[in-house]
Amino acid sequence: MLVIPPQVKVFASLSATDMRKSFCGLIGIVETQFGRQVEDGDLFLFFNRRRDRLKVLFFTGDGAVILYKRLERGTFETLRPRDAGAAPTSLSMSVDELRLLLEGIELASVRRRRWWRRNAREESASPATQELLTQG
Repeated sequence: MLVIPPQVKVFASLSATDMRKSFCGLIGIVETQFGRQVEDGDLFLFFNRRRDRLKVLFFTGDGAVILYKRLERGTFETLRPRDAGAAPTSLSMSVDELRLLLEGIELASVRRRRWWRRNAREESASPATQELLTQG
C-alpha cells in the first residue's frame, strides 16, 4: 500500500505518453510540459494512448521512483481540463482524486460535500488567530 500525504500535489498529463519512456524521458516531460521539477516532491501521472496503462513518477529524496499499473480489463478515465476555454496539456488533482482514479471511480460523477477545511491562510496564522478563525 502506498501512503500519500494529502498535501502532495498530483499532476496528470492529458496527452498520451510513450510507455517506453523511463526516468530521463519522463523527467524531461515533467520539466517541459509541466514546467516543474521532479525533486519538488509532487506526483506526476502519465497514460498511454489506450489509457489502460499508467506510470506515476515521484522523487523520494534520494532518487526517482516509477510505479507502473496495467489494467487487465477496462481503461482509466479520460481526464478533462476543468477550464473549458483553455487547452492545457496537464491538469492538477488532489490525492483523493488520484485514489478514486486508481480505483476506477469516475471523477466526473463524484460530488464533494461542502464542509470546513483548513486553508493556507489559516495554517500560517498564529495560534491566537487560528482560535479566532475557528470561532468566527
